[in-house]
Amino acid sequence: MPIPRRQFGAALAALVPAGLLMLAPAARAQFRVEISGIGATQLPLAVTRFRDEDRSGQQISAIVRADLERSGAFRSVDSSGTLDERSQPQYPDWRGRGADALVAGSVAKLADGRFDVRYKLWDVVKGEELTGQAMAVPAADLRLAAHRIADVIQQRLTGERGVNATRIAYVTRAANRYTLRITDADGEGGQVALASPQPIISPAWSPDGRKLAYVSFESGKAVVMVQDVLSGERRSVASFKGSNSAPAWSPDGRRLAVTLSRDGPAQLYLIDLEGEGLRRLTTSGAIDTEACFSPDGQQVYFVSDRGGGPQVYRISVNAANGSAERITFSGAYNISPAISPDGRMLAYVTRAAGLRVMVLPLDGSAPALAVTDTSDDESPSFAPNGRLLIYATRSQGRDVLMTTTLDGKIRTRLLSSGIDVREPAWGPFNR
Repeated sequence: MPIPRRQFGAALAALVPAGLLMLAPAARAQFRVEISGIGATQLPLAVTRFRDEDRSGQQISAIVRADLERSGAFRSVDSSGTLDERSQPQYPDWRGRGADALVAGSVAKLADGRFDVRYKLWDVVKGEELTGQAMAVPAADLRLAAHRIADVIQQRLTGERGVNATRIAYVTRAANRYTLRITDADGEGGQVALASPQPIISPAWSPDGRKLAYVSFESGKAVVMVQDVLSGERRSVASFKGSNSAPAWSPDGRRLAVTLSRDGPAQLYLIDLEGEGLRRLTTSGAIDTEACFSPDGQQVYFVSDRGGGPQVYRISVNAANGSAERITFSGAYNISPAISPDGRMLAYVTRAAGLRVMVLPLDGSAPALAVTDTSDDESPSFAPNGRLLIYATRSQGRDVLMTTTLDGKIRTRLLSSGIDVREPAWGPFNR
C-alpha cells in the first residue's frame, strides 16, 4: 500500500515483509535540470564547450555550467567560440559579451581507456589566468570530474566551497516499488542503495558520508536501519515494540536520535549504532518527533504538539528534566526542522495556504522567510556549505525534488522521468 506524503503524527501502517535489492547501478539521465529566478549579485561567466567532449559521452561544459548556475552565484553569458585550455583569450571580446570570467578546456581519451580532462579559468576583467588543472579519470567518473571543476571555480571566484561533488539520497516510487537512491548533487548518476515493494522513509547521512540511516517497513513494522553506502551491509538499530522512526545522526557519528513509541506516545531517544545505550531525551504526554542535532551536538531540535499544535522546539542533550524551549511561533503548524551547518539558520515546513519551506535566522535578526513558490513541500535539507536547500514538493501531479538558495531567488527543479521522488537528504563533503 502506498504511504502518503509525510505528515506530523501520521499513523504508520503494518506492512508485509519485502524482498530487497541493493547496490545496483542507477539508470542514467534520470533528471534534467530546470533553473528559474534571478539573483541580486551574480557573476557573469562564460563556460565554452570543451574540445572533443562529445567523444567522451559526457557534456562536461554543460555540467559545469549548470552546477554554477544552480549555486545562485553565477549567470551564464554567450560562450560560443572555439577555445581550449591552451588558448590565449581575447579579453576585450569576452568583456564585450559581458563576461567577468571565462572557462575553457578539453577532453582526450588515453591509451588505458581513461580520459584526460583539462581546463583553465581566466579573470576577464583583469586579463589574467586564475587557475587550471589536468586530471585523468575513468569514464565512470567524468561527471564527478565536471562537478569538481565547478567546485574549484566557485571557490576561486567567490571564496565559497561548492557542493556539486557531494551526493544526495532520496526515495522514489514507481509502480508501488520503493527505491532508496544515492546520486550526484544534481540528481544524476549514482546507485540504488535499496529497493523494496514496501515503503522506505527518512534517509539521513552519517557525518562522514559512509552510512545512511533510514526507516524500513520490510519486517511488517517501522524499523530504523543503518547501511554502509559502499558495501551495502546493513543492520537494525531500533526495532522496539511500536514504531521506530525519524533517525538523525549526532555530529560525531556515534549515535542516533530516534522517535520511539515503545513507552506510549512517540518520544525522542538517543541510541548508539549497535542498538545499545538507549536513553530517553524527552518526557511529555505529546508527540515528539523529527529530531535534528545542532552542529556542536549539544542540542536537539524537534517537533512537538505539546502546545496544542506542531511547533519546533529545542532541548539540550544533557537536559536532566526534559525541559524544552519553543523556537517557532509564527503559524499554527510547523514541522520538519533542519539546521544549517553553521548552526545559524533553521529551515522548516509551515502550513499556510499549503505547505511551504521557511528559513528562520536563529539569532532573531529577521523573521522567517518563505523560500518556495509551491504549496506541498516537505523534507528540507541543507547543502553542506549551508548555501542551498533541497526539498520535495509536488508539480503537475508528481513528487519532484527542487533546490533553492536561502533567499529563494534561485530555484532548481530536478525533473524526473515518470517517477515520484521524495524524502531528500543532502550528504556531507567527504567524497
